[in-house]
Amino acid sequence: MRSFKSRYAVLFGFGALVLSLSFLVRTALLIWALPQSGLHISDIPAIYGKGFIYDLGVALFFTIAYAAYLLLLPQRINNTRFNRIFTYVGFFLATMILVFSFFAEFTFWGEYAGRFDFIAVDYLIYTYEVIENINESYPLPLLIGGVLLFTALLTWLTARRGIFRNSFQSHTPFSKRLLTFLLLLGVLLLHVFLVSNTWAEKSKNRYAQELSKTGVYSFVSAFLNNELAYDKYYLMEDEDNNFHQLRTRLQEPGSQYLENGRSIYRNITDTAATAMPNIMMVTIESFSADFMDRFGNTQHITPVLDSIAKQSILFTNLYATGTRTVRGMEALSLAVPPTPGQSIVRRKNNENLFTIGHIFEQAGYESTFFYGGDGYFDNMNKYFGNNGYDIVDHKNPNNLVEDNIATTRTSIPKSDIQFENAWGICDEDIYTAAIKSADQKYAAGKQFYDFIMTTSNHRPFTYPAGKIDIASGSSREGAVKYTDYAIGEFLKKISTKPWFKNTIVIFVADHCASSAGKNEIEISKYHIPCILYNVPGQAHREITQMCSQIDIYPTLLGLLHWTYKSKLYGENVLDSAYQPRAMVSTYQKLGYLEPGKLLILSPQQKAQCFSWNATKNEQHPAAMDSSLLKNSLAYYQTAYYLFKNNGMKQ
Repeated sequence: MRSFKSRYAVLFGFGALVLSLSFLVRTALLIWALPQSGLHISDIPAIYGKGFIYDLGVALFFTIAYAAYLLLLPQRINNTRFNRIFTYVGFFLATMILVFSFFAEFTFWGEYAGRFDFIAVDYLIYTYEVIENINESYPLPLLIGGVLLFTALLTWLTARRGIFRNSFQSHTPFSKRLLTFLLLLGVLLLHVFLVSNTWAEKSKNRYAQELSKTGVYSFVSAFLNNELAYDKYYLMEDEDNNFHQLRTRLQEPGSQYLENGRSIYRNITDTAATAMPNIMMVTIESFSADFMDRFGNTQHITPVLDSIAKQSILFTNLYATGTRTVRGMEALSLAVPPTPGQSIVRRKNNENLFTIGHIFEQAGYESTFFYGGDGYFDNMNKYFGNNGYDIVDHKNPNNLVEDNIATTRTSIPKSDIQFENAWGICDEDIYTAAIKSADQKYAAGKQFYDFIMTTSNHRPFTYPAGKIDIASGSSREGAVKYTDYAIGEFLKKISTKPWFKNTIVIFVADHCASSAGKNEIEISKYHIPCILYNVPGQAHREITQMCSQIDIYPTLLGLLHWTYKSKLYGENVLDSAYQPRAMVSTYQKLGYLEPGKLLILSPQQKAQCFSWNATKNEQHPAAMDSSLLKNSLAYYQTAYYLFKNNGMKQ
């Protein structure tokens, strides 16, 4: 081709390399996904057709600056040592970034079955945890060496084909260079204005959507759209109508609204004798319901949790609101529906909110957030510390950034740590810290509410040796079994404590182990367990009504017969007026679930309705259900409104 014999030979050679490698990556991911994807032959042309457009965009974004350089480079400098060094080094670095991103795509797909998204953007920000995680999960020297070696090979092959020589020895007139640059710039601008990452999401199959995308393109898109304005991108209803609908839904016996209009501030009154136990909530990292025998697992990796589930109050039909730890924290600390984009835990203006901790603080409790890693990660310390929780975490000595928080932060001493990995100390060690804190508060005559976040059930799945019969770092199943083992040891220790009889322990997941599935929102991948253990005066029971993470505390406070003020969206599931529903979301898709029905709100003011067979886990498009739509807008739109207008503040 004439283009490969002009000054632009290297540019077009690199573009061809981008398209070729992207094709190979897409094909490999397609083969990987096929067994569980539900894809059909008819999906393939769109996957590769759309994929080519995204790949072309990446090639243009990578090369447009170099195209401008070639346009302005004088002919007399074209074959000088300066230009040769500049071109070789630039080609090598750009290719290295490309190759590394492709390697990273495979590891990201293995964890999330998707292209880069907001999670990848977060990982770029919190480099220490991520680099350590990669180092512990994969042979990092071999990985880096492989990237460098493969990059060098591609550079050598490109040079061997004479592409560099053709560029250096060419005599391309300025007029042709200008025309080439303008053509490339024009195509790039068309791509910017006509193509968005949402174009890939037209397919009804989630795997088809993700395979159509390109990792680098998706990463940039996620970076630029970290928070989505509900009132700009989503279907809207009259605000007053929404609040009227929501207030009607949240009205229950014993509740009375304290403000009119756009507010859900209310007083919950119970006339029975109030119980005031201590509360320790263990939020288990990435713990799907189907890890437990109770929900059909046959590997017997959760004997402790399965045993205590038979003695406790067990939620059997409860769903996480999202797919990230910070989303679970949002639901468990604020009891609000998810809003599009990042969790409130990660957002600005998230201090002095009306949290669960605030309710306990009003009742005289001391609230503490326990985390096995450095709580700087994901903005956890800043969020909890500026919402009334003391902090106990494992400070990373390499982290020079200090969160400005209003409460006390205590670092777990090295003497209390038997094992740690990239994400923090093992579960046994975080429980030791929580027990030590409980002993101190009990001795001081204080009641306590603890939010304990575990880390062991997370890649690289490493834990102390000799605890269970599965080798550390070998599998997710091993991490789950160790997580369960650590819970057993925790319960053995606290059962001997004088404060145990008056202490409820909640075991709940932050989210499932994965969210991948053939549907946009794979409902089964949001199903999590929740166990209320040692509730005073309560025998074993199973709560079978469909509900959400946001309903746990309203239900518990109902069981304890509390009278309290509330700005919570969660409801007492055991109340006779309760209507089963749950909220399930991704960063962009907002799902509203009722028995047998699912409605998904998405950008560009779209709403789609589906029938849902829970037994078969099947979703099928259905006619729009106006009642379902009204309820979904009432929850999601008002939650966005209240946060943006300080309606969630204390």
